[in-house]
Amino acid sequence: MVTNMAQKKKVITTVVSQAEISENIYDLWLETDLSQDAKPGQFVALYPSNAATLLPRPISICEVDKNKGWLRLVYRVAGQGTREFSTYHSGDKAAVLGVLGNGFPLEKAEGKRVFIMGGGIGIPPMLQLAKELDADKMIIAGYRNADLFLKEELSENGKLYIATEDGSVGSRGNVMDAIRENDLQADVIMACGPMPMLRAIKQYAAENKIEAYISLEERMACGVGACLGCVCKTKEVDHHSHVNNARICTDGPVFEANEVEI
Repeated sequence: MVTNMAQKKKVITTVVSQAEISENIYDLWLETDLSQDAKPGQFVALYPSNAATLLPRPISICEVDKNKGWLRLVYRVAGQGTREFSTYHSGDKAAVLGVLGNGFPLEKAEGKRVFIMGGGIGIPPMLQLAKELDADKMIIAGYRNADLFLKEELSENGKLYIATEDGSVGSRGNVMDAIRENDLQADVIMACGPMPMLRAIKQYAAENKIEAYISLEERMACGVGACLGCVCKTKEVDHHSHVNNARICTDGPVFEANEVEI
């Protein structure tokens, strides 16, 4: 478990562009110096301007353009805060805390056969990972239906396999069904998605003796480890709380699968 020790900063960013790319899923580009420090699997906390929704919303980093100084956030509208974000237009200002979390350990997978697995809104953070990872990449993405946001970008950065719950595209079912149907094999797994998906990946990795790294999705309040509102059970004792817990926002969100109880 590697904690991100880089200095976290609250900065004012400028909206470059925004578009709705799927139902209630928005594609937001921000201009910010935070782009220079961002790594695959990390996230930022975006602050609503409405005082009634004071706490920031954690959003995974989808893509980074360091030459332009841009960060790409792809998020789902889930409540009042994210609904406000969906109204942003080019030139608007947005307060952001970042860069947060530890990210995926790229060095563990370089030169190996790797499953890059994303489900639902856990798909966006896998794009930058696929772009940066130097490996034999098999990208396995799970969607509800044929509304395949980010499909083109993912397919440009690895061999893409798709699973849909309704069977409209690719394998019917989930990402594990896509693995079985296509008889795929890997040495390392890196994944982000809903908890049932991550539990299935952890079990599959243990049964097949595969190294797996999973990014946990959790509601976060402070984003810097102070409130202990996003803890998960672990094998190791946390130095902060002195119990078998880890703070997802600072110790994670990426964990080796066998380190956490999910």
